[in-house]
Amino acid sequence: MNGSLAVFKRELKSYFATPVAYVFLVIFLFFSGYLPFRQGFFEIRQADMRLFFSNLPLLFVFMVPCTAMRLWSEERKSGSIELLLTLPITVSQAVWGKFLASWFFMIIALLLTIPMPITIIYLGNPDVGAMLTGYLGSFLMVGGFLAIGCFFSSITKNQVISFILSVTVLSILVYAGMPTTLNYLSSFLPAGMVSAIETMSFLSHFESIQRGVIEFKDIAYFILLIIGWIYACIVILNERKVS
Repeated sequence: MNGSLAVFKRELKSYFATPVAYVFLVIFLFFSGYLPFRQGFFEIRQADMRLFFSNLPLLFVFMVPCTAMRLWSEERKSGSIELLLTLPITVSQAVWGKFLASWFFMIIALLLTIPMPITIIYLGNPDVGAMLTGYLGSFLMVGGFLAIGCFFSSITKNQVISFILSVTVLSILVYAGMPTTLNYLSSFLPAGMVSAIETMSFLSHFESIQRGVIEFKDIAYFILLIIGWIYACIVILNERKVS
């Protein structure tokens, strides 16, 4: 636990040691606010954050890999990974420390959007519970995205390749749950297979939570997703450490 905490602090400090983190936060906050207003945030005359949360999965597809691609690719390229893995910590502690630091950084980015729900509460009478569950779903979803990005960052020292692989897999997991995709697949696939594809998608679980419905299957989906991809990352790094 102490090893993970040490890596967590080291990694979190590295985010704000350069202007990259601040540029990322500005870009994220701009698009997370711009997209809902472009789609008629005020015109729909409803005091809720549906437009904000509905745009997050597509925004995360590109923004999260930008954060995750450097986690291990940069360490491998600079050669500092050998130094890190020779410290008196396990690979698991190092991976979890880095992952939790990047997750905490993304949670900070999401919390900086709090002025939007405050404005909605001031102007109308929204369902605060749905807002809170929407943020809960966003925290879990970004954790799943980061776990996938962490894995692909561990298999290559090239950050661009890591970014492309992460975006590809995340796009598949997001677009697989869209109604247009499901309608197309249902035209030539059995209903059971289409339902299975929908279950594997981020959207079906995230949309359920953001509507204010918290079910065990949705929480378990994100937790198992995070643990599974992080475990795969640990296995990859352990093999490289042995070799």
